[in-house]
Formats: sequence, structure tokens, C-alpha cells
Amino acid sequence: MTKTVADVMTPNPIAVKPQTPLNEAIKLLCEKHISGMPVVDDAGKLVGVISESDLMWQETGVEPPPYIMILDSVIYLQNPARYEKEIHKALGQTVGEVMTDKPISITPDRSLKEAARIMHEKKIRRLVVVDGEDGKAIGILTQGDIIRAMADS
Repeated sequence: MTKTVADVMTPNPIAVKPQTPLNEAIKLLCEKHISGMPVVDDAGKLVGVISESDLMWQETGVEPPPYIMILDSVIYLQNPARYEKEIHKALGQTVGEVMTDKPISITPDRSLKEAARIMHEKKIRRLVVVDGEDGKAIGILTQGDIIRAMADS
């Protein structure tokens, strides 16, 4: 029988809210030995994901986009809007300012194979499991969970 996401996911994941101070989220990640967690609103609905990758901006900072100056005018050679988003992440003080705000999620009834394919294609390490009705975060599935399921087969 094919395993589903529900068979392997970690239920009731540790989650934070967008207004959670960033230092509090960092402490949670360290204390619980996890690399990311869902961000939910007051009703428990998934609104984002915060991960170690999102937090790297805090330490590395941001390089300004390349530009040239012609007659006292600045002409950017790359999209300055991208730079604005990166600097916002680098200077953010709350989870909402730093999180990935378009989280990729999956429902518990989907196959583990499909979940693995999504992770591989999107180059992500975790999927938040949501109930199909109201988008509440009910679990989390990581690459490690899938590998452990493969070992158990």
C-alpha cells in the first residue's frame, strides 16, 4: 500500500505568528533542533514559512544591485524591487518581515511520492501539511521524514 503524507508527517508542528519577534523564532529553531516552521494567523491558517534560509539574510546582509551613473542619474542593471525585498529581510525584526510569504503546502491525503516530487521540483526541504477545508497547518513533512519512510519500507 502506498504511504500518504498523513502516515509520515509530524502532527501539530511548532508554529509562530507573523508578529512573533525574530529573536524568539530563532531561539525556537535552536531549542527544538528544527530548520523551519509554519507561520500561522490567529485562526491557525498557514500564511508563511520561516526557515534557516530566510534567517541567513540577517547575518549576510545584502549587496546592492549593479548600476551605472549617467549624467547624475542612477540606472540599475537589475531589478531594484528584488533588492528592496532582500534588504527588508536583512533588517526585519519580526517573523512576518522575514518569512517566505507564499508557502508551498500539501494535504494529508496525498501520496508520499507526490510530496517528494514537489520538494524536489521546488527545491524546498519541508512542506506544511494543511487540512483542505480551511488551510489550517496540521503537520509538517520534511525530507528527513521521507528518507526515514524509505528506510522503513
